[in-house]
Amino acid sequence: MTADLTACRAAAEEAARLGAARLEEWRTRFSVREKAHADLVTEADHASQQAIRTFLTTRFPGHDFLGEEDAEAKTGVIRPDVPTWIVDPLDGTANYVHDVPAYCVSVGLLAGGELVAGAIYDPRQNEMFSAAAGHGATLNGRPIRVSTIGELRRALLATGFPPDPEAQERNIHYWRMFSYKAQALRRTGSTALNLAYVAAGRFDGYWAYDNWAWDIAAGVVLVREASGVVTRADGSTLDPFRPDIVAGNTATHRAMVEALAASPHVG
Repeated sequence: MTADLTACRAAAEEAARLGAARLEEWRTRFSVREKAHADLVTEADHASQQAIRTFLTTRFPGHDFLGEEDAEAKTGVIRPDVPTWIVDPLDGTANYVHDVPAYCVSVGLLAGGELVAGAIYDPRQNEMFSAAAGHGATLNGRPIRVSTIGELRRALLATGFPPDPEAQERNIHYWRMFSYKAQALRRTGSTALNLAYVAAGRFDGYWAYDNWAWDIAAGVVLVREASGVVTRADGSTLDPFRPDIVAGNTATHRAMVEALAASPHVG
């Protein structure tokens, strides 16, 4: 990479703030009663992504850009030799539409095949989570670390479900399984916030089977830089363009992977 990671981290923070500002501008234009007006949400999404794209491509003209609204986003087609910004301009869409204050903007950087920098900004709580490889993770500038909970029975776990009801069956199976093993379960509706909360030690672990690269790009860097572990659901090396993920501190992550393997979903 030609740009140093501290500069990339700062740029990710600024980009996330710019995108969030567009979301908040659009939020004043509709109410919960207009939640069926998908066109307004789409406009907000696009406005956020365009603000982020303009900033990052101007700041780093040699970098590529991949956003949730891009057609290529779900294919995983990128130029491996070019640093690529991977962006979710609005993570937690349903929450945003219903005015539930649990949504964010996620900006991550993939370089040399690794996720190396990222920022997640929650505009309603004014919380900026950011990290860069080798430089740690912070929340509003203060260092954060994953929790020290070592047993599932004491752990607060989070997950997410795909929008398609038929596709939810597998994770409903695992939700039921973990409900007996963990202290409690949560579903925030935002993958990026789930990972940020794992990095901050609020959640002890996270698992899911329905993510895309833009959902996790920044969060993966956060968890790893907060001394956590992130892999695929079977414990193998994470591929940001595959949908399954498990994240947590070392002990909780291991226990979650083992529990998932011991209770396979058949269907």
